[in-house]
Amino acid sequence: MLLLIIFWDWNWFKRPVERIVHAQTGRVLQIGGDLDVDLGRVTTVRADRLRFANADWAQDRTMAAADRLELQVEVFPLLRGRIRLPEIRLARPVLLLETNPDGNGGNWTFDMGDGDGEPMQIRRLWVDDGRLRFVDASSKTRVDVRLVSRPPRAGTDAAPSIAIEGDGQWSGNRFTLEGVAESPLALQDEDKPYHLDLRASAGTTHAHARGSLTAPFELRDFDLQFALSGRNLEHLYPLVGVALPDTPPYALDGRLTRDGQTWHYDGFTGKVGQSDLGGSAAFTIGGERPFLQADLVSRRLDLDDLAGFIGGTPDAEGDAPLDPELVRREQALAARGKVIPDTPYELGKLRSMDADVRLHAQRINAPRLPIDDMDAHLKLEAGLLRLDPLNFGVAGGNIRSTVRMDARKDTIDTRLQASVRRVDLGGLFPDTALANQAVGKIGGDFNLAGTGNSVAAMLGSANGDIAVGMGKGRVSNMLVELAGIDIYETLKYLIGKDKQIPVRCAFADFGVQKGVMQSRALAFDTTDTLIVGDGRIDLGQETLDLELRPRPKDRSILALRSPLVIGGTFADPSFRPDMARLGLRGALALALGSIAPPAALLATLELGGGEDSNCGGAYAK
Repeated sequence: MLLLIIFWDWNWFKRPVERIVHAQTGRVLQIGGDLDVDLGRVTTVRADRLRFANADWAQDRTMAAADRLELQVEVFPLLRGRIRLPEIRLARPVLLLETNPDGNGGNWTFDMGDGDGEPMQIRRLWVDDGRLRFVDASSKTRVDVRLVSRPPRAGTDAAPSIAIEGDGQWSGNRFTLEGVAESPLALQDEDKPYHLDLRASAGTTHAHARGSLTAPFELRDFDLQFALSGRNLEHLYPLVGVALPDTPPYALDGRLTRDGQTWHYDGFTGKVGQSDLGGSAAFTIGGERPFLQADLVSRRLDLDDLAGFIGGTPDAEGDAPLDPELVRREQALAARGKVIPDTPYELGKLRSMDADVRLHAQRINAPRLPIDDMDAHLKLEAGLLRLDPLNFGVAGGNIRSTVRMDARKDTIDTRLQASVRRVDLGGLFPDTALANQAVGKIGGDFNLAGTGNSVAAMLGSANGDIAVGMGKGRVSNMLVELAGIDIYETLKYLIGKDKQIPVRCAFADFGVQKGVMQSRALAFDTTDTLIVGDGRIDLGQETLDLELRPRPKDRSILALRSPLVIGGTFADPSFRPDMARLGLRGALALALGSIAPPAALLATLELGGGEDSNCGGAYAK
């Protein structure tokens, strides 16, 4: 007995322990260093250089390893078949968790026999300089983080939390991760919420998740406060598969939950560019295509922030810089002397998911446009996109429109129908003192159909009709005389008092063929001046070629009566009198006995009554 005590070596038990673990888990445990035991009511067991084998299907043969394992065991419960471990301490542990390629669980699933008896209880885990790897090859996801235990707050019985820092790949995209999570022991119960506070970054996209989730490695149930920010919402597509347009920098924060195959982002608020944005969204996976459903509200929407929907670039405002790719795109467009965006839509994205999104903007910020509010309902199904409606409140009136984009073929087929009703003429120039004296209601209709994979291509191939007009109203005489280049009258009103003169009507009717708008009727009729016009606007080349012939009805001695030519490009338009025709009456003007708007346009105009209500009427020579 004395010799047994003298030569006692706990290493004699290494092999029996290894056989027990193998019998319980079906995996090989190797204790490559010493095994030591300090006996007591709470016995401490220490083992060095441990290695635990991985599942048979895994490429890496080691699932877990540690330089040292130190665990405490309560002896008396052990005698009754209950395993209670007050504490486990690990020095430089390494743990690999990976999903099974056949979709059946992961390497953390063990064959534990019949499962009789109480489960093992572990109260406290301490990790010193650990490493955790998670691999899901099917989703191209890899996580590699360092783990260090942090002591709980003084006076509490809470288990030590884990500080996390590392990186990896999510859906093939590199990211970094840091934060704090609950003790890994909480992962034993897959039905119990696991608490965490993590920050992740993938390029310029940043996420902050704080809250709880159930069965985190299976991404089953979430209840997180989730903040998301970045340079461009379009960057989310390779990360989570949500196809969104290009945007300015954004920052959102809301509640992220998961219900089966549907992720919910509820009650979120934040900003996209200079616009506030809030609402709720749901993203459902598992079907033929992912499905995005959202109900969005903006109290103040900067119209420029929507430029990405048509392939454009929003203005660079605020402290956060724009996506450099958007800046380069805009610079290239400007270098070509173009205005209409020519960035192609990505057909793969339009076909990759379905969507049902509503957006209501209570107020629109558009300094150069008198837009008051907006309502839009977007539906996307298998590459067929519909905006129905796409409505704007404009200067006291409205524009009601629908857009249909069929991207199911290699070339997108697009149709636009829009009606303009009761738009105040004066409201079109809210910052111009002279235009504030303008009164009248504008109406019209747009019907266009075109093909092409960019807005520029669609307009450059468009066919259809555009008609807009105004009925009875008033306008500043100075504006009319300037258009007529009536020097004497203009000087008189510049040094005297401007006045308003009645407008009988104004209208522009264009036929559109292969992207070229050709005028069919163009006139502006007041009691002082009749302006008639002719010409074309090339939407493909972005050029202007219009001639306006003002015919003053008074006898001003200095009236030049020269045509006004509108030319140049959309980016650099020009307005100049045609001095070569100075003093000529013009065959078009002389031949006119009367003018009238198209019959279809008449229904949209408020002509009023009275002796001079006839739109156009007899031409005053």
